[in-house]
Amino acid sequence: MDITTIDDIRQLVDAFYTKVRKDGLIGPIFIGVIQDQWPRHLEKMYRFWQTVLLEEQTYFGSPFPPHLKMPLESKHFEAWLSLWRATVDELFAGPKATEAKWRAERMAEMFLSKLNYYRDNPNVKPIL
Repeated sequence: MDITTIDDIRQLVDAFYTKVRKDGLIGPIFIGVIQDQWPRHLEKMYRFWQTVLLEEQTYFGSPFPPHLKMPLESKHFEAWLSLWRATVDELFAGPKATEAKWRAERMAEMFLSKLNYYRDNPNVKPIL
């Protein structure tokens, strides 16, 4: 079964973040930043992925800025991608599932590239 509805998005996001919270590498970072705001964060992620995958414009904002001050490196993005791919593969199959993995990979590449750029150029003000 492929990703076709908001209920599918919720299932994917909930299963993914359950894994994230248990992960020894990225779990502490997410927990430290999100703290007791998990319902709010999950709602935002539902809207983000609904917009990206189902082309239903429910997310408004910029996903990069919250990550700018986080201590993220390549290994964190690889862990994030590994959990995302595994979760997608466990729950779904089809064109949208493939797209979900592809989009996450592109997002991780872009975020890491931007983080490295701003770290290497501390006098450049980020475009938010």
